[in-house]
Amino acid sequence: MLSEKTVSLIQSTVPVLARHGETITTVFYQNLFRDHPELLNLFNQSNQKEGRQQKALAQTLIAAAANIRQLDALLPAVRQIAHKHRSLGVQKEHYPIVGEYLLKAMREVLGSGANEEVLAAWQEAYGVIADVFIQEEAALYEQAEGGVGGWKGFIPLRIANKVKESSEITSFYLTPALPNENLPAFQPGQYITIKVKPAGEAIWHHRQYSLSNAPGSSQLRISVKREEHGVVSAHLHRDLNIGDCIEASAPAGEFVLDEKSDAPVTFISGGVGVTPLVGMLNSLAGSQRQIHWIHSARSEEVHAFREETDSLIDQLPNGSIDVFYGNTQGRITDSMLKQILKTDKGDYYLCGPVPFMAAMIRALEILGIPEDRIHHEFFGPAVPVEAGEAV
Repeated sequence: MLSEKTVSLIQSTVPVLARHGETITTVFYQNLFRDHPELLNLFNQSNQKEGRQQKALAQTLIAAAANIRQLDALLPAVRQIAHKHRSLGVQKEHYPIVGEYLLKAMREVLGSGANEEVLAAWQEAYGVIADVFIQEEAALYEQAEGGVGGWKGFIPLRIANKVKESSEITSFYLTPALPNENLPAFQPGQYITIKVKPAGEAIWHHRQYSLSNAPGSSQLRISVKREEHGVVSAHLHRDLNIGDCIEASAPAGEFVLDEKSDAPVTFISGGVGVTPLVGMLNSLAGSQRQIHWIHSARSEEVHAFREETDSLIDQLPNGSIDVFYGNTQGRITDSMLKQILKTDKGDYYLCGPVPFMAAMIRALEILGIPEDRIHHEFFGPAVPVEAGEAV
């Protein structure tokens, strides 16, 4: 339990963190990787280069300081991050290292603005928050290793098939490469973390990819969009073929379909955000639930899974689908969404670019949909969904 003095000191740093947070986290990562290059293997270097990870960590620090009196408010974010940490193989011994370099970065950036009293308060608070992460991740490790078909760490998976889904997205069907290994159970919407070391790269690169087929299948399917400057996506598309192997950790993630409910389901996807949702839709085959799919893509050429989703929806007694192409119909607007929604009941599952999700969440809130019935997934570091245009 933190003392009142510590709580007050931490809260007093919110304005300073709002101004200097990203500078602090930038210095933090620079110093951390300089002295501990082995940790480069755990971080997405594309996110580092683009500043996304620094921004996400800065916002996490601000949220922690602002909610230090009621840390329970941070638990949803903690669980989301803990799932990713478990999938990457983050260990409890990493936390003291991170804490040390975070405090050093605060001292370096803030100077006299972070006196010893403030730094001591942050050290105490960091210890409490780190313990929450460690406990949460320990439970997730136990769950991953002890579940049906679960495994520890990373194991090799063999590419059994490689299928082009659109001009940008290719699916990889994966099976265990080692004898006596089984595929793990997973929940619709979860992802796996893969690690690869492309030719010429000095470090391992990790990426999270949603499982786009239903649980219980004989193979795991990930569907990967080739990014223009993507180290991993380009390697998968260009260099890996049937018979090749990649390493993966057990499925993770909290963005999952409530399979026990019989309430209506509305899926809203943008671009490659289709991938976790098509996995959910596959798991609903034969369901009597009211299911409505709304998908937005830049064009028909880049629309992945069109035939598969059309077929799945056609087989549902209460299924419907609406598709919008930006190059002919423009972006989905608030008024368009209001016109096509089949119900204001049930749950809404969203995935796509952050601006797209921001626009759709705003539209749903305007229509009176409660926040606890709107579920969304991030691709990349978790950042607050801020109002923006759909893409």
